[in-house]
Amino acid sequence: MSSLFEPPLLTRLRGAERILIAGAGGGFDVYAGLPLALALRAAGHQVHLANLSFSHLYGLDAEVWQEPGLAEIRPDTRSAEQYFPERTLARWLRLHGMPDTVWAFDSVGVQPLRAAYRALAARLGIDAIVLVDGGTDILMRGDEAGLGTPEEDMASLGAVAGMPEIPERLVVCLGFGVDAYHGVNHSLVLENLAALDRADGYLGAFSIPRDTREGALYLDAVAHARAAFPEHPSIVQGSVAAALRGEFGDVRFTERTSNSELFVNPLMTLYFAVTVESLAARHLYLDRIEQTWLTRQISSAVEEFRDELPSRRPPRMFPH
Repeated sequence: MSSLFEPPLLTRLRGAERILIAGAGGGFDVYAGLPLALALRAAGHQVHLANLSFSHLYGLDAEVWQEPGLAEIRPDTRSAEQYFPERTLARWLRLHGMPDTVWAFDSVGVQPLRAAYRALAARLGIDAIVLVDGGTDILMRGDEAGLGTPEEDMASLGAVAGMPEIPERLVVCLGFGVDAYHGVNHSLVLENLAALDRADGYLGAFSIPRDTREGALYLDAVAHARAAFPEHPSIVQGSVAAALRGEFGDVRFTERTSNSELFVNPLMTLYFAVTVESLAARHLYLDRIEQTWLTRQISSAVEEFRDELPSRRPPRMFPH
């Protein structure tokens, strides 16, 4: 049972010995799990980091591939790819004397991704998986006016939802509000969280304090990644980092947002947590992507589902 002194998410993970924290949506999503990973390691858990990769992994050396669709990325992994968040994170981890392997999943459909997850879970003896989303679009059930960028998130959710052998499977979101720039209405996010709460699947929310070791190291990791990719910094992690520093409103930290008005605010520093089982149970098209092998098959399935909807839930304004 949870208590007021411990977030339910951490209560659920207390009994896990070997935890996999995996970026669900690709890019820099794994960075959103870094504060949680650091806190769990400090509490004595064995924590491993992974990410659905947007990099061109097919050019990696053969010895990097440990299983089909599963690459072991180290700080010295060779790649001609300039955009490589997994290796950048591995290099940051080494700089701080931490375990410096970051596992990379190929961007594929549900079936091969689940096989890769199963292979990694067996290799590491994983007893808990935490999918981490930078933003909140993984919480969309499918009938909302806008879904954000669902393909990779849904591949990850579908893959892990089909792994009942793992005792704890959770989803954590960081960066509430960021997905507004991809068409997500956050009143509907809150409505979905309320429905998950009624189904006993919502594990609450808690913030990352800036004046903690985890908060300080997260800011350092985001700054390190930005220096590595000055022309393509993460808008999500940059927004969260700005909020964590106490900045507010239309904060400018990259030219990538020059045509948008940002709304950086303290809600972006909150972790929102739900169970994989409850999220998958309420999802409206997850069954349609179960047999997918390619990401583009997921895109087609989403488009077909959306075309068949008699109506979509319209955006709602915050009442205050």
